[in-house]
Amino acid sequence: MSGRKYADGELVMGRWPGSSLFYEVKVVSLNGPSHLYTVEYKDGTTLQLKESDLKKISVFKTKKKGSASSSPSRSGSRSRSRSPGRRPSPGTRRSPGRRRSPAKGHSPEKISSPDPPPRLLYSSSYQSIGGRSPEKISSPDPPPRLLYSPSYQSIDVNEKTTKEDILDINLTPLKVRESLRENNISRYNGEPDKIENDTPQKNTQLINEQAIESKQMLHRYSLRPRREEIKTKEMVLREEKYLEKAEVNIKGLEFGGKIGAFLMIFILPITVILLLLMIGQKDVSMMAFPPAIPALKSLWDQSVFGICLLWFLFQALLYLLPIGKVADGVQLSNGKSLKYRINGFHAFVLSSAAVAAALYFKINLLYVYDHFLQFAVSATIFSFLISIYLYFRSLKKAEDQLSIGGISGNVIYDFFIGRELNPRIGTFDLKYFCELRPGLIGWVLINLVMLFAEMKVNVRDAPSLSMILVNCFQLLYVLDALWNEEAILTTMDIVHDGFGFMLAFGDLVWVPFVYSLQAFYLVNHPNDISLLVAAAVVALNTFGYAVFRGSNSQKNAFRRNPQDPKLTGLKTIPTATGKCLLVTGWWGFVRHPNYLGDIIMSLAWSLLCGFNHILPYFYAIYLICLLVHREARDERRCKKKYGLAWDQYCQRVRYRLVPYIY
Repeated sequence: MSGRKYADGELVMGRWPGSSLFYEVKVVSLNGPSHLYTVEYKDGTTLQLKESDLKKISVFKTKKKGSASSSPSRSGSRSRSRSPGRRPSPGTRRSPGRRRSPAKGHSPEKISSPDPPPRLLYSSSYQSIGGRSPEKISSPDPPPRLLYSPSYQSIDVNEKTTKEDILDINLTPLKVRESLRENNISRYNGEPDKIENDTPQKNTQLINEQAIESKQMLHRYSLRPRREEIKTKEMVLREEKYLEKAEVNIKGLEFGGKIGAFLMIFILPITVILLLLMIGQKDVSMMAFPPAIPALKSLWDQSVFGICLLWFLFQALLYLLPIGKVADGVQLSNGKSLKYRINGFHAFVLSSAAVAAALYFKINLLYVYDHFLQFAVSATIFSFLISIYLYFRSLKKAEDQLSIGGISGNVIYDFFIGRELNPRIGTFDLKYFCELRPGLIGWVLINLVMLFAEMKVNVRDAPSLSMILVNCFQLLYVLDALWNEEAILTTMDIVHDGFGFMLAFGDLVWVPFVYSLQAFYLVNHPNDISLLVAAAVVALNTFGYAVFRGSNSQKNAFRRNPQDPKLTGLKTIPTATGKCLLVTGWWGFVRHPNYLGDIIMSLAWSLLCGFNHILPYFYAIYLICLLVHREARDERRCKKKYGLAWDQYCQRVRYRLVPYIY
């Protein structure tokens, strides 16, 4: 840094705050904006000092050789006495064993080998202790009192020292020594000392008063004892050594690496098309696989693509509406947090109103069912276009704006996994928008279209009970996500993953066209169920939703306020990061109870389609594979982040997803 006088690690002499004595310190760092040096004394005390309070060691050595005033046996200058009648003669030298009253004038002795500095006991009048000098002092209270042991033979506090100078120091509070209980304590509080008699009785009374006052100050300001600081440092060192041995590579390539990413770019779209072709047939037996592939021209329709684009823009317009609250995201690597507009539920209500208006004006919603495959192809092409745009814009972004997992250097892998963590056009966050809006709300719209299609194809006056329950279950799932939209800001997709083809295709294609498989299947393969079966499936879905919502709500409440009265009685494990891990409640049941609830609900949705074919269960099978993989990714991240504490948590909570099974 330009203009820097002292380097990190350099040994210099630092003036003790409020005194004219200098002690040997080591420079730790320099705070650029405030231009304060962080220094460390021999006893571990950490302060922030101005450059003018630091001197080269060579300066003191020169003075010692060339000036008679630096003799350790006699001081060349005197400070003003607080009690003139008891001022010592200029040549007087006191015995080291005799205690000096702070009210008596004395001359500081220069030191050639500085001892650790005295410790400070904060006065209750100072409201801020943090390294920044307050502009105004509200009350003219005395400066902090100094407590030191007799090994410090003389401490001189300059009368001209102001409160601003003292408060400009960033102090690391230390534990007051046990010597407070002995008779070797000197006191200076910036005022004439009223105690003139050095009788043992008054000395003992003074010591007791100071000891009580020091404890009160430590308790009031929650100053962490020095011994506790040492224990904390030892804990952090153990964690660092543990993490060095842990075989965790946060930058490791996932999803099969470069080859796996390349294959998935093609396999995922082909899988969606094959699923829709198979379910659209009357005969869904395995003997009919593979289905007849239609001509490529029939897969593309400009009108369909235009409708997809219009739906995307309509949802983007709703996202930009100045309704709903604005929430802060998690803190980024640069120390900042992004702002997010929380209005997903409002967007759903307005979208529902638009669909109701379309039905009122007799717009044919069955057009979506008749061109369902073309809609899936158009959405796939659109996701490719967005992914290409995201990749090229990320090449111009700074490194701190990129995802850790998306900077492998391989074009295909980075294109798939996503390079930029939070791509934004102004305040419009592309990843956050796509996560919940066009695909998730589109899923509900597709289910509604399939409900009308079942009635038309099967010439029914009312939809089947299975179709109604599928719509209701999945509508509840979507409404829950939109109502608790703010919770998504702490998910892995938002916090860790970059926005590339994986998330773009998943949000815009996979969610609306694969998650709606049960409704699409029931159009051509209706499944009439009894009320008893319906009640059993409703109970299963309700249980799954209770686990899903209960665990997520408990997690979010704990993250917002660990002291929430609703969390009373829950046990936690502290970690070196300052956070705690829940080991009781839902999170003491299994390590990922929210994933378990998700899987249970997916099984309930599939059961409504009967047991004639495995295709309706594709979603449940896929979800299990997805969540097992995500759970493994989460385990690696937690082990990297929490270290030994995570091992303790795993010992307490043995099962990952399913109790007594996995």
